[in-house]
Amino acid sequence: MDACLSLPMPMSDAAPPRAIPADDDAGLVRRAAAGETAAFETLYRRHVARVHGVLWRLSGMNAALAEELTQEAFIHAWQGLPGFRGDSAFSTWLHRLAVNLALMRMRTPEREEAVDPDTLVQLAGGAREFCAGERAELEQAVARLPPRARAVLVLHDIEGWRHQEIGAALGIASGSCKAHLHRARGLLRALLGEPGATLHDDTGVQGDD
Repeated sequence: MDACLSLPMPMSDAAPPRAIPADDDAGLVRRAAAGETAAFETLYRRHVARVHGVLWRLSGMNAALAEELTQEAFIHAWQGLPGFRGDSAFSTWLHRLAVNLALMRMRTPEREEAVDPDTLVQLAGGAREFCAGERAELEQAVARLPPRARAVLVLHDIEGWRHQEIGAALGIASGSCKAHLHRARGLLRALLGEPGATLHDDTGVQGDD
């Protein structure tokens, strides 16, 4: 789908687009599935900001990788539209497709378990104080998490996925997913400088759904 490839990426800190009712997309999806590139370009413009946003977080604020994955997701969507049956909203189908593409990049032999806490201390800026409520600081802290821990945190706490869904996508057991979430939250609190938090990993499993 060459038409969408020349469209600009949204700014990562742009305001989220308004929710698009599923019915608003239905006609465009039918036309795009029949090969109408203008209809698909409209779908692209409607949904690219949200898709790019989650991929930007999953990639650790890596702008180049997020853009690459976003374009790849829309190419796959264009190619897969003839088989889209409408069992879910187009936005849901597209979002899952994009996330799964990003997660496939992570399904490689895990190297993050050896992360040195001292390295994370340096990345966190030592004892510098800042407000955990500031979005920019929070985004930067999430980006500094090890890749798999970051993916689990983003998908569970931001995107609302369940552990079973995340585990299936990452190729890990649900219990391991819970441990990664617990680890990610602990590291995130430490990176945000919360009193009593530590950058040393505690892999106890929490009972989150």
